[in-house]
Amino acid sequence: MYNQETVRMCEAKAKQWLDSPVYDAETKKEIGQMLANEDKSELIDSFYQDLSFGTGGLRGIMGPGTNRMNIYTVGAATQGLSNYLRKNFAERKEISVVVGHDCRNNSRRFAEISANIFSANGIKVYLFDDMRPTPEISFAIRHLGCQSGIIITASHNPKEYNGYKAYWDDGAQVLAPHDTGIIEEVGKVKPEDVKFEGNKDLIATIGKEIDDEYLRRVHTLSIDPEVIQRQKNLSIVYTPLHGTGMMLIPQSLKLWGFENVNCVKEQMVKDGNFPTVVSPNPENAEALTLAIKLAKSINADIVMASDPDADRVGMACKNDKGEWVLMDGNQTCMIFLYYIISNRIAKHQMKGNEFIVKTIVTTELIREIAKKNNVEMFDVYTGFKWIAREIRLNEGKKKYIGGGEESYGFLAEDFVRDKDAVSACSLLAEICAWAKDQGKTLYDVLMDIYMEYGFRLNKTINLVKPGKSGADEIKEIMRKLRECPPAEIAGSPVVVCKDYQTLTTTYNDGRKEKLEMPEPSNVLQWFTADKTKVSVRPSGTEPKIKFYIEVTGNMASPADFSKSYDEALQKIEEVRKSLNIQ
Repeated sequence: MYNQETVRMCEAKAKQWLDSPVYDAETKKEIGQMLANEDKSELIDSFYQDLSFGTGGLRGIMGPGTNRMNIYTVGAATQGLSNYLRKNFAERKEISVVVGHDCRNNSRRFAEISANIFSANGIKVYLFDDMRPTPEISFAIRHLGCQSGIIITASHNPKEYNGYKAYWDDGAQVLAPHDTGIIEEVGKVKPEDVKFEGNKDLIATIGKEIDDEYLRRVHTLSIDPEVIQRQKNLSIVYTPLHGTGMMLIPQSLKLWGFENVNCVKEQMVKDGNFPTVVSPNPENAEALTLAIKLAKSINADIVMASDPDADRVGMACKNDKGEWVLMDGNQTCMIFLYYIISNRIAKHQMKGNEFIVKTIVTTELIREIAKKNNVEMFDVYTGFKWIAREIRLNEGKKKYIGGGEESYGFLAEDFVRDKDAVSACSLLAEICAWAKDQGKTLYDVLMDIYMEYGFRLNKTINLVKPGKSGADEIKEIMRKLRECPPAEIAGSPVVVCKDYQTLTTTYNDGRKEKLEMPEPSNVLQWFTADKTKVSVRPSGTEPKIKFYIEVTGNMASPADFSKSYDEALQKIEEVRKSLNIQ
């Protein structure tokens, strides 16, 4: 139950919206219904806080209220970003931005409103003519020489959500000092400050010309075009889950030379209600149900799915028994980097200055792959803006050849600065063709990696805690874990504890070291004597606290995989119980 002070505060904020001439009649009608409802839950969740413009932009449930995605919260974000751009680039004759959107309900509306607000502030706008993948927005900012850009998307969140991602002139999501600068400007914006009346002369529509150049650049990532030619009939099943991937991924696969691409027709329909899935998230097995059904009917070689804004890719393939199995994000990332490194070496394309990037919660097997092949690896915070930062810092000195994270995101190129399912799907098809050329499947490739580098299993446990009460609960969980860290996990002593909020590494002998990271982050990590790794962090985009568990196992041969997998799952369950994750 919410206390009366919270209820009164939310009622007061709601009444301000009712009394203000700024808000439209439909918004006021919905707010009036909330106020009249005896159950104040919806009112409180809509008004208990202002939907914060964080370092990743906005993300929230759509509806009226200060804690919701609507034309007014989007408007304030765009006005604040406009104000910051005008200050930061005051010396420029023309400031320009790219505006894109995904398939979600209200996405086009929010994109057009944002374009109007930018233009009303004297900023040139390149507005895509229809939905486009997030990575193409990043590409377009760089290609057109813009100073910023946004995409209206809530990525893989449920249909009730929408979001607003902001990018800087390098095509990456905004980092310091611009992140805090924009947040400050957005915080200053009052509803009456937003300039909704656009200047049509400053809005240019873009589309196919950017698509063509982007796809041309993506095609340059192919490492072994000859293997594609030999396996051009590779049977591929692809689904965009009703989202933006349908605009470019089938085209990209065709451009790479694949002639047998089978799209899931029920999901090649643009629909923000995502009618064929419970949630449009390729991390969830359920989302690939129709794709796997099609794959079985045509005896396909691979299944690929992109999320609604086409920056994440999920994948399924056949195991040694011919059964369809899903690869998780860690396994997919390993396969990408294993292929890129081993085949660049085989093709004599390595010059010795290459590097890869992973996030701190992603599998440590990638570190082993990099180490054995003498490739430098950087460990960064969760979020592709941190991978993009490493690309920027090393530009002109070292060669980026790939980076990824456990949450199904991968980036093979440096001409985009966010995770990219368009290039990832194309490269994944090439890897499958390379495997088939050797009489193998992608499952066999995974087994090869385990045999060469050791077996590890990863599992992410998401505890969903919605609303204000959930946010408070997440804070309390982190506080307790920080104040009373575990001395052992599932019977194995903790030998290293990393607290990224205090930027401190603590060893079990009492020694402390400073963590070299660009800024503090609310993440805790523990490493045990038996090489178990546990990370915990609140999600930055969803009402969740996330536990990432990695355990090691013994695997003498591929035939042992099922046994090793079951033993590792049991170990993960012991870790969960040890940490009381419920």
